Amino acid sequence: MTGSPAPRLHVRTREVGLHDLAHDDLLAHTSPAAPLAWLRRGEGIVGVAPVVTRLDVGPDSPEPRAQALARAWAELAAQADIDDPVDVPGTGLVGFAALPFDERSAAGASIVVPSLIVGRRGGRAWLTSIRRDTEADADTDTDAKTLPEPIAYEPYWSATLGPGALDPDGYQSAVRGALEAIATGEAGKIVVARDLVGTVPEDADLRRLIHELSTGYPDTWTYAVDGIIGASPETLATVHDGRVTARVLAGTRPRGADATQDAASRAALTASAKDLDEHAYAVHSVVASLTGHTTGLTVDEHPFTLELPNVWHLATDVAGTLSDGATSLDLIQALHPTAAVAGTPTAAAVEAIRRLEPFDRRRYAGPVGWIDQHGDGEWAIALRCAQFDAPVGGVMPVVAHAGAGIVAGSDPESELLETRVKFRPIVDALA
Repeated sequence: MTGSPAPRLHVRTREVGLHDLAHDDLLAHTSPAAPLAWLRRGEGIVGVAPVVTRLDVGPDSPEPRAQALARAWAELAAQADIDDPVDVPGTGLVGFAALPFDERSAAGASIVVPSLIVGRRGGRAWLTSIRRDTEADADTDTDAKTLPEPIAYEPYWSATLGPGALDPDGYQSAVRGALEAIATGEAGKIVVARDLVGTVPEDADLRRLIHELSTGYPDTWTYAVDGIIGASPETLATVHDGRVTARVLAGTRPRGADATQDAASRAALTASAKDLDEHAYAVHSVVASLTGHTTGLTVDEHPFTLELPNVWHLATDVAGTLSDGATSLDLIQALHPTAAVAGTPTAAAVEAIRRLEPFDRRRYAGPVGWIDQHGDGEWAIALRCAQFDAPVGGVMPVVAHAGAGIVAGSDPESELLETRVKFRPIVDALA
């Protein structure tokens, strides 16, 4: 764990009127340059600068990063002075979190705690003020009743994007490499991703990107945490009041150009042995990971088709009652990486990914979400996303990734097409 010792925090959550929110737009309250957001169907939470504290775990951690973060977060929460009469998911002490896909990644695993959090859920709105002991003179109760002034959006901008370390030809070659590994019995499924790289203007208002994703894909989790922004359709885990739910996605078809083609695409997905096998691997991965932590685990008997603006997905919902007091970060440690983003067996698939992909995924396909003082939280897999780095020479570097699950019988050209479809949400929004 890096950084200074965790401070004692004073946390106050107070309800505010829905009419007080800026133009009904939570994003108007977060930072244009370093936004913190977790949104779905117009509800969620956003963080307001400055950051009060952050927990960071690097690749040199002697223990798994989720485990290290869970321990540090529990210590921070145990010391905190929390007054939360609102008591709904997203109130009280909350940290925005993102972890890398691979334990060996150079990217850090982080929990970021802002000084203010604005939230809305189920017809209620609130403001949470978070202060350090060293700011004892601050009136946290007044802060928790006073909404910050909205920040006007800066002009629209667009990114320049092009092939990264793995261009289309290179991607198909990597898929063939995965198929060879599957044929020799190294793994049953390997998820192979490719990258796009580019730049955006140094002063880009990144809330523009979040807004495009949240309005264009309202049924996804739209997130912005510590430089990664995206819209994920896949719930890794939601933990609240002793219950855990997850949604498994694997198996994809593009939407049709008209109603007839769309129906045919959906029917082809539900009848595809390749996609059903890929989906079964992913469901088994999640169920196996949750079984030791839950009782009464229920799983959809058959996958359903999830409709998004650009694709159809095979989806399965999983739910259970926690039996061992596990926090959401404990479950992240058990679940990640799932077969949906790595493959199976997990260790073999990750080794193959390290060999086949000539880049560090960083936080792409890693856990992203939020956690509260109880250890509850909402987590998604960081998909359909872009990762932004510090500005250099007047521009901000950006990288995006998309992948496809490779199983026996996969066709390299078809898998390349699937990545193009999966790139569409983030590429369109960046444009």
